[in-house]
Amino acid sequence: MRAICVASAALLGAGALALAAPAAVAATGGERGANSFGFDVSPTTVAAGDEVTLNVWGCATEVKVFSSAFDPVVIPKGQHSATATVGWKAEPGTVQVTFQCEREDGNKDLTIEAGRQSGHGQSNMHAQKGVKAGAGGTIAGFDPGDIGLGLALVMGSVGAAYHWSHRRTTGEDN
Repeated sequence: MRAICVASAALLGAGALALAAPAAVAATGGERGANSFGFDVSPTTVAAGDEVTLNVWGCATEVKVFSSAFDPVVIPKGQHSATATVGWKAEPGTVQVTFQCEREDGNKDLTIEAGRQSGHGQSNMHAQKGVKAGAGGTIAGFDPGDIGLGLALVMGSVGAAYHWSHRRTTGEDN
């Protein structure tokens, strides 16, 4: 009988983790909002001449991506990413990248930073690029409040499962 109670507690804990997973995935970045598909640009800050990766998920057709910083890109049906090169004439500042899936579209900001000469060969490219620190890592995009809430829910469900399984066991012994 004790094995059934322990198995029940384990299943309840696993179920709570499974229900908490979609919230954790949603907090990892990208945009979805009111759209039925998700999209992202990586990195979000670049210089003229740099490449950006355009990611999309949840769209059953091809995705068209537009921006004043680069030529239009088409992500074919069944693929989830493509790259685009920011043009040498891109002006510093923030531009919009528009992802279009069927009749829906969504926007993501892309920041063009100043600092590079416009296209005088590849030899100066790495010397002028510098370090891009602080834009990534495994903790970027996580909200401590959401993590705490998720942890509290998981711990509460495991505690409740333990309580109910322990209560039943002691009640049967009397």
